Amino acid sequence: MDAVDEFVFRARGISKVYRMGEVEVHALRGVDLDLHAGELVVLLGPSGSGKSTLLNILGGLDTPTSGHVWYHGEDLVGADDARLTAFRREHIGFVFQFYNLIPSLTARENVAIVTEIATRPMPPDEALGLVGLGQRLDHFPAQLSGGEQQRVAIARAIAKRPAVLLCDEPTGALDSATGIRVLEAIETINREIGTTTVVITHNADIARMADRVLYLADGRIAREQRNEVPIAARELSW
Repeated sequence: MDAVDEFVFRARGISKVYRMGEVEVHALRGVDLDLHAGELVVLLGPSGSGKSTLLNILGGLDTPTSGHVWYHGEDLVGADDARLTAFRREHIGFVFQFYNLIPSLTARENVAIVTEIATRPMPPDEALGLVGLGQRLDHFPAQLSGGEQQRVAIARAIAKRPAVLLCDEPTGALDSATGIRVLEAIETINREIGTTTVVITHNADIARMADRVLYLADGRIAREQRNEVPIAARELSW
């Protein structure tokens, strides 16, 4: 990793309990986590291991039941809704398994929705070019493949120049070849722009492209692995 070794996120003792009637579901159980500037981290683990809950807490979409999360030294726990909204808008890009594009807008227009409210946006054409869709600017979602739609969603997420890109199963709805093209787009953003990137997956092969892999089980980080030489996304197969 060539980026300056600084903490973007520090999380300590993160627990999350959901109450469903009389039942308590412990989604996270005392997670400690550091994320460094510019690294690509994969969260790996089975369904129900706490991956999405952890990602949502880092992104300010959810709050922990206990523990603390610092973003560049600012504790997000206890921040009010207005502060968390500003945090998400200014610093975080989200990519989910489903693309959530607006069908009546072109690729360029779907990305422009974000750039119109960002403080220092990237031109939509530039963002789409970064994910390999420079020739598809004026196509509507229905005219794009699933992988192309996901890459539009990535372009939309990075057009506001976020410091952090959080991806929850971005290839979950895609076949292998298409998924690899999507991962190449994520890889480009991470390596060329230096965006700290976290990717949730249940696919162990994807972990080989990460700087670090965190294995979650039963709401805890069970182990951590560092890839001294991450492989390129184009070399993946599953």
